Amino acid sequence: MAIFYTPDILQNPYLPEEESAHCVRVLRLGDGADIELIDGKGHFFRARIVQAHPKHCQVEILETTEDHSAPCFAHIAVAPTKNPDRIEWFVEKATEVGIGGFAFIHSRYSERKNLKLERMDKIVVAAMKQSMKAIKPVLQDLTDFRKLVVQPFEGQKYICHCNPGKKPLLNNVCRPGTPVLVLIGPEGDFSPEEVTLAMDNGFKPVSLGDTRLRTETAAFVVAHIVQLKNMQE
Repeated sequence: MAIFYTPDILQNPYLPEEESAHCVRVLRLGDGADIELIDGKGHFFRARIVQAHPKHCQVEILETTEDHSAPCFAHIAVAPTKNPDRIEWFVEKATEVGIGGFAFIHSRYSERKNLKLERMDKIVVAAMKQSMKAIKPVLQDLTDFRKLVVQPFEGQKYICHCNPGKKPLLNNVCRPGTPVLVLIGPEGDFSPEEVTLAMDNGFKPVSLGDTRLRTETAAFVVAHIVQLKNMQE
C-alpha cells in the first residue's frame, strides 16, 4: 500500500501538494483508494482518498496507530563531507536504522561551509517512508562547532577523534535508555583545541575501533551502535 508523509493531517485532511501530485499523477490513485500516512510525530494512519486532486488530495482517516518501534536515542553532530553524496548517504541510512536527530557542524578542518537543509529534509522523509518509521528525526542546520558544544543536551555526550590517547569503545560505555549525542569530525579530524573545548563542556572521548573510518561511515556506525544497544535493553 502506498505511504505518504502528512505532518498536519490531524488538522488538515489533505495531502501536501508534492505528496498529492505523487499520489494522483504518478501512482494514479483515485477516489476510494486506501493509502497509509505518517505524520513524523509517531503516528501511522490508514486512510481513504475522498477527492483525488493532484494539488490537494483530500483523505478520510480510517484508523490511527502509534509507532511502537525502539526509541531513537542517537543524536549525531557531523561535519558535512566535501562530496555531498556521501553525507546524504549517511542521512538516508541513519534514518532507516533509527536516529533521533542530525546536527551539522562547521569545524576548523571542515570541507564544506554550506548545506542544503531542504534537500536533507526530503531525504529524511523518503527514508522514513521506505523504512516505515513514523517519527521524524530532528534536523539542525550547519552550526559553528564552538556554538554547538555549549548547547544544552540532556543525556550522554561523546566525541570521536583520532588524536593519541587511550579511549574506551563507544559500545562499552554507551548506556541504553537515555539520549546520546556524538560528535563526528571532518576528514581532517577535530583540532586539539576543539577536542579540549568539547571535553571542557562534558563530552567524553570514545573510539569506534582500530579501523580509521571515513566521516560518513563513522557517523553511521555510531547510529547503528546506539540503536542496537537500545534494542537489546
